[in-house]
Amino acid sequence: MYSIIAQAQMQAVSSGLVPDNKMKIVFGILAFFTIFSAIMTISSKNPVHSVLYLIITFFTLSAHYILLNAQFLAAVNIIVYAGAIMVLFLFVIMFLNIKEENEEFKKPIITGTAIVIGTTLGLVIWLLLKNTPSYSVDRYNYDSQVGMVEKLGKVLYSEYLLPFELVSVLFLVAMVGSVMLGKREAGERNF
Repeated sequence: MYSIIAQAQMQAVSSGLVPDNKMKIVFGILAFFTIFSAIMTISSKNPVHSVLYLIITFFTLSAHYILLNAQFLAAVNIIVYAGAIMVLFLFVIMFLNIKEENEEFKKPIITGTAIVIGTTLGLVIWLLLKNTPSYSVDRYNYDSQVGMVEKLGKVLYSEYLLPFELVSVLFLVAMVGSVMLGKREAGERNF
């Protein structure tokens, strides 16, 4: 895991985005806020506060994407997840009006099972990442434009034009279908 982070840092430093010491400081601050807001997301008693902490987590993850020179992923993460999905989560939480706590999740057997499953998952991830080979990065021949929007757009509209257009048609059909289902009146058949 550390080798992947170190590789990403080396790539960003070699591309001239951020000096090495400042990169480490910014990464440490972002990592702290990401972990803190993620822990607060799952430990907050108020569901609205949990969603707000999750929004902070998404923003800090977008900042990590920017540090890794992936501006398109950062923009998509903010627009889609921190924007649309979180508004939907807040709407559902406020619509359900959850006020009382669920006593079922406070049982010790459920807490113990969650701890065992989480520890096992962490151990499996650690064992998988322990044997992962680390790759060295050539600082002088590294293409710093890999995650940029312009290069991604050129590839998307040249090599992947047909799949891109097929997905847009699929989204158009889904929108038309949802409008048809939403406008259906009582006793009326649309299909």
